[in-house]
Amino acid sequence: MCIFAASYNRIGNNMGIFINRGNADFQRIRNSEYVDKTELISVVNRTLFTEQSMSCVTRCRRFGKSMAAKMLCAYYDDSCDSRSLFDDLKIAQDASFEKHLNKYPVIFLDMTDFITRYKGDDSIVSFVDREVRADIHTAFPDVPTEEGDDLMALLLRIVLKTGKPFFFIIDEWDAICREFPPGSKGMDSYVNWLRRMFKSVSANTAFAGVYMTGILPIKKYQTQSALNNFLEYSMVTPRNMAGFFGFTTDEVRSLAEKFAMDYSELEKWYDGYQIGGQSSIFNPNSVMQALYSNYCESYWGKTGAADAVSGYIKMNYEGLKDDIISMLGGARCKVDTKGFKNDLSEIHSRDDVLTVLIHLGYLSYDRSKSECYIPNFEVAGEMEEAIKANKWQNVVDAVRKSEQLLEDTINGDEEAVARGVEAVHDDNTSILSYNNENSLACVLSIAYYFARSNYVIHRELPTGKGFADLVLIPRKNVDSPAIIVELKVNRDADAAIDQIHRRQYPAKVAEYADRLLLVGINYDRETKQHSCRIEPWTSAVLPFEARATPPAH
Repeated sequence: MCIFAASYNRIGNNMGIFINRGNADFQRIRNSEYVDKTELISVVNRTLFTEQSMSCVTRCRRFGKSMAAKMLCAYYDDSCDSRSLFDDLKIAQDASFEKHLNKYPVIFLDMTDFITRYKGDDSIVSFVDREVRADIHTAFPDVPTEEGDDLMALLLRIVLKTGKPFFFIIDEWDAICREFPPGSKGMDSYVNWLRRMFKSVSANTAFAGVYMTGILPIKKYQTQSALNNFLEYSMVTPRNMAGFFGFTTDEVRSLAEKFAMDYSELEKWYDGYQIGGQSSIFNPNSVMQALYSNYCESYWGKTGAADAVSGYIKMNYEGLKDDIISMLGGARCKVDTKGFKNDLSEIHSRDDVLTVLIHLGYLSYDRSKSECYIPNFEVAGEMEEAIKANKWQNVVDAVRKSEQLLEDTINGDEEAVARGVEAVHDDNTSILSYNNENSLACVLSIAYYFARSNYVIHRELPTGKGFADLVLIPRKNVDSPAIIVELKVNRDADAAIDQIHRRQYPAKVAEYADRLLLVGINYDRETKQHSCRIEPWTSAVLPFEARATPPAH
């Protein structure tokens, strides 16, 4: 039995397909394990009846777009009483809670439903307008209609008669944009329909607010003239909604405790997104899948977008392949997101590809530094699969051999480590050519790729007296030594070890692990050979229980 059955639609209001949907969808969400994101409602409430009353919130698949839309429907819909659904949630403490609770007739459209039924039909928009009009007319039978009325005309008649503006929700607004190319009849019809609905003077009369979700932002679509009055929130520019785009650290810690799961495993697999001012955001769908399965694995491939990444990264734009490989090794890459047209049919540069991958969730974006990077273990695995699909065999081989390299390092086999790193270099991947120590660091990152399973890997870790080139810190409950790798070109491996000591790198790393391996690697440009020194270093400074939490990856 539904535990919130008492709050279902009020008697006398027939549930519609697009209007008067009530709160049944949000009831099902509340019946499940629910992480309270209702403070988003207060953000939307502040925009109602203002110049910012139209919001478009875009984020990647499985990051809670539809769940938020259903929550808003339950909150605003005047055909039901939703108080008991929200009384125990954060929004109930907000000053705007009572003012807007169940106060507006809500129209809710899921554009993917229309795409499913009318895929490829250039008349899809006329079907949308006609079906929504028919449903709304059923809910307001006393409002007369005239021949030639479209949806907006009907809504205006209703508002003028009832005195109550609508709240309009469109879930996956860009589904039609992704289906029809720019300039097609279907796309042009959609542009005109959007302009009629949301850009006309009548929109201020018809709507208290509009909330749209999608994958891509709207500002630079062909629909710009129709939709540039929307306030956009995206993976690149989340504004004050950043904390609602996924799960925060505190939320996941609470879930891990409730489900008796290891938080550090959830962190390794699903954390790492930096969204606006939120530096640690988890993929919410993957976290919930892992909790219900009691097992961490990649759930990303089940999102429906996984195949797309292979097509994007094989585009032959200068520097793109090098950047993908570099990020697979843990590096960050500069990206200019401003030139992207927010249209999947208009990809013209390396920056466009990287920006698409940010919006799709395959890369995270540090807005303060204009850098992108692979956020976590789950997504790194998907990137690895995409690299395999694109037959970047030299990189695939390097990743495959990385397990042996880690074992050789832990065993102190200096000659084997030198041979292993040399083999990665000799695969002749463009990014792995040695131009400087940074390129050598990238080689090492790929060479130690397998270590990601049990280590948090840092490039250029600050230690107080310098930056360690590569540091591998064991994850919680992993009985392995930490590893500090210092890189040199045209010096010798002993010089690398000496620098580790002189700059006191072990003292910093000892905060996180009581056993360390110091690894010095040198590349001789003349002989094209590598040398390696491995030195154990044991710390008695801190007991295991007193170690600091490893720094965020």
